[in-house]
Amino acid sequence: MPEPPVPDARPARWRARVEATLLAALPAAEAPPRHLHAAMHHATLDGGKRMRPLLVYATGGAFGCDDAALDHAAAAVELVHAYSLVHDDLPAMDDDELRRGKPTVHVAFDEATAILAGDALQSLAFELLARAPQPAQARVAMLRELASAAGARGMCGGQALDIEATGQRIDIDELQRLHALKTGALLRASVRLGALAAGVEAGTAAGLDRFADALGLAFQIRDDLLDIEGDSATLGKTAGKDVAQDKATFPALLGIEASRARLRELQASMQEALAPYGSRTDALAALGREAIQRDR
Repeated sequence: MPEPPVPDARPARWRARVEATLLAALPAAEAPPRHLHAAMHHATLDGGKRMRPLLVYATGGAFGCDDAALDHAAAAVELVHAYSLVHDDLPAMDDDELRRGKPTVHVAFDEATAILAGDALQSLAFELLARAPQPAQARVAMLRELASAAGARGMCGGQALDIEATGQRIDIDELQRLHALKTGALLRASVRLGALAAGVEAGTAAGLDRFADALGLAFQIRDDLLDIEGDSATLGKTAGKDVAQDKATFPALLGIEASRARLRELQASMQEALAPYGSRTDALAALGREAIQRDR
């Protein structure tokens, strides 16, 4: 019988690296103001899929960067993601009490501390990225990319559209635009940060964008399906919230089977986008499959 494939050790190594970089970047939990610093640690460490930093490492590594050259960018995008979750969970937003298997920050601490912790995590992301071991021109491009993906033209704009769409009937084009901003922008930025660190040429960057756009949409469709099919213990967050809050989702608009079919189409799109780069992008392809097959 053939030998089973050897598991790829890179994702575990990358998760350990980003965890260490985050811990080093965060203020000491025991330093004043302790309540704020403890909340930042609670929001950031010991949990999550780390999909965004993994995309930074997988992209940069595919095109010649070593891990150390990517640590700052990987941790910065995770800090932005962590801040967004803290704010999304607030009573004024999605009003959730469970995140990554733990009480949300406003539950574990209080609302004011959660707001400040999110603000501080966002600021820390850009402080850390500004110290990345890249030439100044590359650092500026990376800072611009992350800022654009996080702001009104990206994640925050998508969140605003999501709030407007709650309880409303929107069409598939509107839903895809919403999630291209809310979810897709930061995932695409993760790929772009790795590409910028590696100095890839424009044609390659365009192909990686096609992969990232398909990945972002697939990630959100899978999230929508998991909200229906998953359970809170496995997900680490409250299941069934989308239906309860009458959110605009792909299953609500297309149905479950059509949503699964759309995932298969997006899987093919990701494979096609990465085909020109051969085996060097195997780690990116694996992350694309994980986005579709994950159970949390």
